[in-house]
Amino acid sequence: MHDVLPPPAEAFVRYADALADGKVDCPLPGGGNTAARFEALAGLAREDLCTARLAEGHLDAVAILAELAGEPVRPGEYWGVWAAEPPGSGLTATRTADGWVLDGVKQYCSGAHVCTHALVTALADDGRRLFAVRTGDPAPEDGPGCRPVPGTWQAVGMAGSDSPDVRFTAVPATPVGGVEAYLRRPGFHHGGVGVAACWYGGAQAVARVLFERAGRRADPFTDAHAGAVDLRLHTAGAALARAAEEIDADPLDKAGTAGLRALRVRALLADTCAEVLDRVGRATGAGPLCHDERHARATADLAVYVRQHHAERDLAALGALVSRGDGADR
Repeated sequence: MHDVLPPPAEAFVRYADALADGKVDCPLPGGGNTAARFEALAGLAREDLCTARLAEGHLDAVAILAELAGEPVRPGEYWGVWAAEPPGSGLTATRTADGWVLDGVKQYCSGAHVCTHALVTALADDGRRLFAVRTGDPAPEDGPGCRPVPGTWQAVGMAGSDSPDVRFTAVPATPVGGVEAYLRRPGFHHGGVGVAACWYGGAQAVARVLFERAGRRADPFTDAHAGAVDLRLHTAGAALARAAEEIDADPLDKAGTAGLRALRVRALLADTCAEVLDRVGRATGAGPLCHDERHARATADLAVYVRQHHAERDLAALGALVSRGDGADR
């Protein structure tokens, strides 16, 4: 880890340390208090979306390790979940006499410079698997280890999430669960709703300047935008609360509805974020974007973060599922 951390990473480390010390709590999904988990994620996002992104990865790793009987996260460890699978070459996993090793390049590794450990997906000879790796040890040049690839994270929005490509060279890895266990577990969908809770908090942060402006003076056009934004945020919050109740009622997804729920909630939150970004911009103009650093950063961050929703691809998956049951096992 670096001695001097950027503000989002520093805030993430403080949060993870507070979790380990029991000073703050974030319940596991499906444990009876999932609403508190979603509110914790949204609260982090209201303050800073990049910090929330780093914390969400750590919290997701804690939940995955608990669900798949992995070794628990220890104090002083800072975890990421690096499971993006964009087109192109990725990570390969090879079983050797001494255990598994990973080689290749993994994209979108949030917290690459601050995380000490990560859960990563890689392709083995028997299918795609999830592995736990140690990432925080300095790697000698051209030797075994994990190295962020310079110049691969040029983002303006979500810059503080520190999500470059990472090159793996003969990195020792511990398998977590079996082949495709990462995707097939019920918690995969519960975690997807958790990401939507971060989007929700980000949308609330963006809406702040609109409600403040409406509160300072009466204007019918500003009030109309404020009313529309409030309606969307209220609906999104109710959907998250309902999702939390359903997850707690069926944490193992015996009803087979977790995938459908995640697709619906994520689509709703993505639409909410798009409308909030649009209406706040139309109502407040360029002023806050040019003179309010916090708002400008929140707007840029949310526009990037919400792109984890894959737009028409995810809507097509939702339509296929509700129409024909296609992909009901995912």
